[in-house]
Order: sequence, then structure tokens, then C-alpha cells
Amino acid sequence: MLNRRALLRIVAPLLFMGVIFYFSAQPSSGEHPWWELVFRKLGHVFGYAVLTTLWWWALHHLVRRPLLIAVSITFAYACSDEFHQTFVSGRTGSPIDVGVDAIGMATAALLISTRRLPLMGRGRVDARGGASRSSLARSP
Repeated sequence: MLNRRALLRIVAPLLFMGVIFYFSAQPSSGEHPWWELVFRKLGHVFGYAVLTTLWWWALHHLVRRPLLIAVSITFAYACSDEFHQTFVSGRTGSPIDVGVDAIGMATAALLISTRRLPLMGRGRVDARGGASRSSLARSP
């Protein structure tokens, strides 16, 4: 049985997917000024970075390759969201937007993987600031 924390971890990315769905279901009025277009694309990058991070957070205690699965789920959702937009008035589905979303996924994956390296035993530093003793450190 899932405890409250595990349930929160699963519900959080699902709720965030609902938020993305809500915003992508809003009809578009057509042309936008350049600065609004830039703001929207940055929103795509940020939103999909957050979604990737939430899926990683939900999965990292449950599966063997949580980051790969998180990126895969997020990528599939980005594709389905663009398809969904083809049914919204004034909106179109665009592979370019999936590419912009993928920048967010890649950014999150990079940040997560570099943050995780010390936790996985690479680059550990002991209390005195020196490198930890590993089998490689002891070799002549």
C-alpha cells in the first residue's frame, strides 16, 4: 500500500499535466508580438523541465532508471499535448514546440544527473576536504 508521501509523489506530476492541459486548451487569437512568443516558449521550456523533475521525483524510489522513464513519459505527454492542440480553436500542433519542450526535459535531466552524481558515490569528499578512499584511489 502506498503511504501519503508516495501518493503525493505520483499525484504531483499528474496534477501538473492537468495544468499544462488546461493552458493548451485555451483558444488562441492568432498573431502575438515577438516578446509574447518568447515568453510562451520559455514557458514551454520551464513547464516541461518541471514536469520531468516531478516525474523523476515520483519514480526515483520505485524504478531502476527513473530519469530515463521520466523523460520518456514527459516526451510522450509533449507529443500528445501538441496533438490535443490540433483540436483547439486557433491552435496548431507543432513538432517545433515538442523540440522546445525537449529543451526543458534535457535541462532538467542534466541538472538532475549532475546533482545526483555525488549521491551515487562519484566525487565524494571526506570531512577534511580530500577525496574519499575508493579502490581506485588506493591503487599504485
